[in-house]
Amino acid sequence: MSTGSNPREENGEFWLFGYGSLIWKPPPSFDKRIPGYVTGYVRRFWQVYVPSSMFTSSHPDYHQARGTPEAPGRVVTLIERSFWETLHDPHPDASDKVWGIAYRIEKAKVDEVKDYLDIREINGYSVHYTQFYPSDGSDTINTLVYIGTPDNDQFMGPQDPQKLAEHIHRSVGPSGPNIDYLLSLEVALDSLSTESGDEHIKDLANRVRKTQAGVSTKQALDRELEKNGSTDEQEETEKPGFGDSKAK
Repeated sequence: MSTGSNPREENGEFWLFGYGSLIWKPPPSFDKRIPGYVTGYVRRFWQVYVPSSMFTSSHPDYHQARGTPEAPGRVVTLIERSFWETLHDPHPDASDKVWGIAYRIEKAKVDEVKDYLDIREINGYSVHYTQFYPSDGSDTINTLVYIGTPDNDQFMGPQDPQKLAEHIHRSVGPSGPNIDYLLSLEVALDSLSTESGDEHIKDLANRVRKTQAGVSTKQALDRELEKNGSTDEQEETEKPGFGDSKAK
């Protein structure tokens, strides 16, 4: 859960935890990438995402949008498990571990990267700090994480899984189909560890595939890779969940 402690206050290093698109679309200027997990949270596709009003079509993060203001798409957020347990969630099961990637940001670039992320995550997300558990069993790391909390205007709360899958299936934004985000996340998570798959994500992905027979995971991944290759040149581009732990 949120520790309230800035990672730089402990050892001079700055770490960021990515649990959604940051897994395959990393931040700029990182020098280490570690798979692992956090505890005390549940990941859900309960956050609306459209371009911020401050973005124009020339802004690099405009093309992250998974929908339009008239038909906003959906992206993931983390919910504190203690709060989630008070809700009636049609997906009642959730692992005690939320898997993702921790990135260590180059010291000279920390402020620059934080400014970038504050803009990238401006639509309803707020800063929290939490302990990250590396998959290799090494010491925990205090990481920054952006979370769309239940009190933000973009938070949707529990939704019928089939209706949510159908909404994701039909949502399209400047970045392309919302299903690209969902299917890329499914593949990215499955590749981190033998235990890193997320049943909520997998169920939605299966429902989308049934909604439209022939929907191609490979095509979704290819579109994401193509999009990543055309964004900020500072960013590392790699197949979701693949690549070694060292960047640039």
